[in-house]
Amino acid sequence: MTAPIPISSRDNPLLKDLRRLAHGTTDYRKQARFWAEGDHLVRAALKPGVRPAIGVFAASYWSQAAADCVQAAPRNVVIPDALFNELSALESPARMGFVFEWTASAAVQPGIASVVLDRVQDAGNVGAILRSASAFGFRQVIALKGTAALWSPKVLRAGMGAHWGLQLVESAALAQLADLGLPLLVTSSHQGDFLHQSLASRQLPMPCVWALGHEGQGVCAELQALASQHVRIAQPGGEESLNVAAAAAICLHASATAQQG
Repeated sequence: MTAPIPISSRDNPLLKDLRRLAHGTTDYRKQARFWAEGDHLVRAALKPGVRPAIGVFAASYWSQAAADCVQAAPRNVVIPDALFNELSALESPARMGFVFEWTASAAVQPGIASVVLDRVQDAGNVGAILRSASAFGFRQVIALKGTAALWSPKVLRAGMGAHWGLQLVESAALAQLADLGLPLLVTSSHQGDFLHQSLASRQLPMPCVWALGHEGQGVCAELQALASQHVRIAQPGGEESLNVAAAAAICLHASATAQQG
């Protein structure tokens, strides 16, 4: 391990770039790298063997940082706590973060159980859906144009490490979905088969593709027209609709249950 590089100037070019990554939404696309802060996110990356490019540590934390974190990146920098606090986008800064290289989305992979996000705009919802996808065996998430940036800091935090176990495709067009070659199930609050009935009658295909839509408008008409099946969730409590992340968890869990059955 090489000695850490101390940085003390607020105007240091690296720190300026990191502030943009930590607080911006799509800056990672311009810089071809992204910022992940905190022990949990870092360890979630290290577990499958993803290695960061740069480690960034608050001065007060450097001496107590775990060996695997100190040795994770080929280059470490140490900055004063006050500068780390300015850099951090968290209410309680984690005092440790890493820069990872980022490459543009790969092509859609056929035959993989997938989730399609149609203009889902809330970062918390997107991150939660990524967690559900990872938990229930959906290894690919395809974000259509208009969906929140998948590698933005807020989505990364909400995803809680799910990113590193998924194939993520951003800014996809509807035409790319034809490459999947799997049944497309579209969620709806007012039409289609009830999910629990489809599960009970073994009419829930797996592997499949689930499409989840905009928080207010739902799935667009063009995507609905491609559906193999429309599915709705019974809501005996009388609510008009479920939060999209909650609906995703229910649907993806049902598919995982169908596969096990």
